[in-house]
Amino acid sequence: MKINIPTLLQELGLFAEEKGVSTGAHWTGSGAPIHSYSPVDGKPIGLVTTASLDEFDQTLNCAIDAFEEFRKMPAPNRGELVRQFGNKLREKKEALGALVSYEMGKSYQEGLGEVQEMIDICDFAVGLSRQLHGFTMHSERPQHRMYEQYHPLGVVGIISAFNFPVAVWSWNVALAWVCGNVCIWKPSEKTPYCSLACQKIISEVLQENQIPNGVSCLLNGGADVGGWLAEDPRIALLSATGSTAMGKSVAKTVGGRLGKYLLELGGNNAIIVTPEANLEMTLMGAVFGAIGTCGQRCTSTRRLIVHESVYDAVVQALKKAYGQLKIGSPLDESNHMGPLIDPQAVSQYTTALKEVSTQGGKWIVEGGPIEGEGFESGCYVKPAIASIPANATILQTETFAPLLYVISYSGSVENAIAIQNDVPQGLSSAIMTQNLGEAETFLSHWGSDCGIANVNIGTSGAEIGGAFGGEKETGGGRESGSDAWKAYMRRQTNTINYSKKLPLAQGIKFEL
Repeated sequence: MKINIPTLLQELGLFAEEKGVSTGAHWTGSGAPIHSYSPVDGKPIGLVTTASLDEFDQTLNCAIDAFEEFRKMPAPNRGELVRQFGNKLREKKEALGALVSYEMGKSYQEGLGEVQEMIDICDFAVGLSRQLHGFTMHSERPQHRMYEQYHPLGVVGIISAFNFPVAVWSWNVALAWVCGNVCIWKPSEKTPYCSLACQKIISEVLQENQIPNGVSCLLNGGADVGGWLAEDPRIALLSATGSTAMGKSVAKTVGGRLGKYLLELGGNNAIIVTPEANLEMTLMGAVFGAIGTCGQRCTSTRRLIVHESVYDAVVQALKKAYGQLKIGSPLDESNHMGPLIDPQAVSQYTTALKEVSTQGGKWIVEGGPIEGEGFESGCYVKPAIASIPANATILQTETFAPLLYVISYSGSVENAIAIQNDVPQGLSSAIMTQNLGEAETFLSHWGSDCGIANVNIGTSGAEIGGAFGGEKETGGGRESGSDAWKAYMRRQTNTINYSKKLPLAQGIKFEL
């Protein structure tokens, strides 16, 4: 598949020079420009202006005004807007998927899959719009009724990362909108055109339904824009996806003003391979988990913890599989792996390679940057595998690249679980076994300490229906399915007295 940049931009209503700040129909942006380059071929996509502090304030005020009206709309009516948005995404799926692939560097199939995630969360949110339930409780006082209900928070700020430049935003906004909130999005400065495309699509829906400007707002910019969102008390909830370092900064700032935050941060995910694993399934899960999106998923497989009895067989199978991998343009569907996002990511990858060698690592498959024809962007690397001791300090950090560590364990599955849990992050985890006892031990409360724990599938990816997120330095947040919608609402307990008296709780007597 070949990309014609002007044609692709035209199909999505975009231009080579764009304003990067939007409150719906109104577009502006007087800050420094962002130049977007594709990691696929190094060519420029376009130029996007960023937000000034004044424009941030104007955008926030517009969102606050929109909230006053939007919050009063019945939830099923808000769900109808999300349904229409999902239909627009269906119409634009191929074009938006291609833009995601070209600007971010993931395969075209993964780009289409990311847009499909957006469509799926819209479907989920539409149904949810008729199920924003509370609870009724029995009162200890006669002729009293107690119940709980949920109300919208207000303005929800969203900071998203480059690796899923459209899907993670949609996870937040689809739920936030049906809950009655308005949203301000600060996308990654590495993928600004993906954010412009999404904002133009939702703006069409809002204008066609005469919904006020400010329900969906966009603020392109750098870390300073994220800082403004974190500092401003008018932001009721800040949902931030990115590195653990970024999340700690957000938590400190937002927590300092007693605001609400939802964090989806780093992962350091492991697959445990026991003696009773199906090795064919293991190989598929490990290879895709390690190289999918060039190892730039928060759920990418970083560690393979293999029982010593099957260690040699797993290593040989990995070497054979990696020898068959094709690396190149992600728009060519015959390739298995595309580029890293930019040269800075390549530098971090090569630094990690050097560190592995100093910490007792032995190369199973050697890595390194790739140069030559077809790799002119300088963003392509070889996927690498290293055998490394379980106590190597590099295992405590996340390298956002296709670098897989293989660790041997002996004895029971509890030993493997201990190795898995012995890192600061706690996002995704998996075990490969046909042994029911091992699987249940892994899933028990003394098993995996991660927010996601899978049996006989890999660490990478997740379904919309389940809550997505992790523990420890992954931040503790939950997005997407299940009851994640509650994060976007405030809980209220109500007591109604329908008697002619005013009895107090706990039988307290008070006479006048």
